[in-house]
Amino acid sequence: MDLSSNAFDGECREPIAPARLARIPKAYTTRFVAESINQDATGYHLLSGDSIKPQAGDVVIARVTEIGKHARLESPVSRRQLLFPGQEIMVAYGNRYAPDQFLAYVPESLEPCSLIAGGGIAGAVKEMHASIDAATSIEPIGLLADEQGVVNLSRFAPLSVDAPSVAAVNAVGSARPRVIAVLGTSMNSGKSTTLGCLVNGLTNAGLNVAAGKATGTGAGNDPNLFHDGGATRVVDFTDFGYPTTFLLDYETVRGLLSSMIQELSAAVDGTAPDVVVIEIADGVYQGETSRLLADPIYASLVDATIFAAADALGAVAGLDVLQRAKVNVAAVSGLVTASPLASAEAQSVLPVQLINTYDLCNAEVAQGIIDDLAVRA
Repeated sequence: MDLSSNAFDGECREPIAPARLARIPKAYTTRFVAESINQDATGYHLLSGDSIKPQAGDVVIARVTEIGKHARLESPVSRRQLLFPGQEIMVAYGNRYAPDQFLAYVPESLEPCSLIAGGGIAGAVKEMHASIDAATSIEPIGLLADEQGVVNLSRFAPLSVDAPSVAAVNAVGSARPRVIAVLGTSMNSGKSTTLGCLVNGLTNAGLNVAAGKATGTGAGNDPNLFHDGGATRVVDFTDFGYPTTFLLDYETVRGLLSSMIQELSAAVDGTAPDVVVIEIADGVYQGETSRLLADPIYASLVDATIFAAADALGAVAGLDVLQRAKVNVAAVSGLVTASPLASAEAQSVLPVQLINTYDLCNAEVAQGIIDDLAVRA
């Protein structure tokens, strides 16, 4: 192995052969870096040593040491690649907040850590849900670097975050598209399915719909669902260079929301969308989500919110939180509607309409949400 070291900073550099780099399975989160490598895999090396301190978004080459919760790695095109012990993989460091899975952070060094999300996130697990398997263990070999330094996702991302600006969103056109946000009580409350069905219903109504995911953990499932629902354009936070949004500074989170809405509101090939639909991950008590809801910029950018709940009590309590934050809730939907009994409980006490998730695919139902906005305006 051809290694050179710097005795002053404890940094080791290992050239990585193009053939080796090309054959390493790459994660969805690293897809823009992977595109660059596919064009030219020369000029890369690995950085390791005691002085190396990873940052969120840094790309790392790691070796799988033990298979756990995530036995497959989502590829740049969302194929589920089976993992094998001893295999090298290319993933990105990130923090993760997932109540049903892991609470994890970017480690302080290139110490052994875990694959904390199938989309390709490396992190050190601090807590985990009692019902799941331990995370897949990985051993970082080194940070991927080139002549410009450490390869970070932000450098290869096609989009960038601007300062939060309602004016910039409004300047997209004299009649900007309606913006609807979907959020929920928690992880797995039915947010993404609700948004996908809403996109489908609006598309069935003859509307041009753009969709995005503003916060969460990088993976291709939700963007692909939005595409399948009929969205003419889809972006998420990974397109802006973030593997996850947990622990991003709040100004970046605000800027990400407004930049995403601005990007999705713009005309493509001369055609602007009629509606922009945005998913905001996790529950109303999650840090970044809670701050967004309390921020005046949310009400300025978002015309209506659909709230996905897992059960009747969550629907009522969550709606109360949103209404106290002066959020305009158009409807409640989500996992609660999978149960007729839970739906009946919720509808008997909710002051807003409860819409079955899959009823949102109906053109008249989806169009009715837009029509209600026009009446209120």
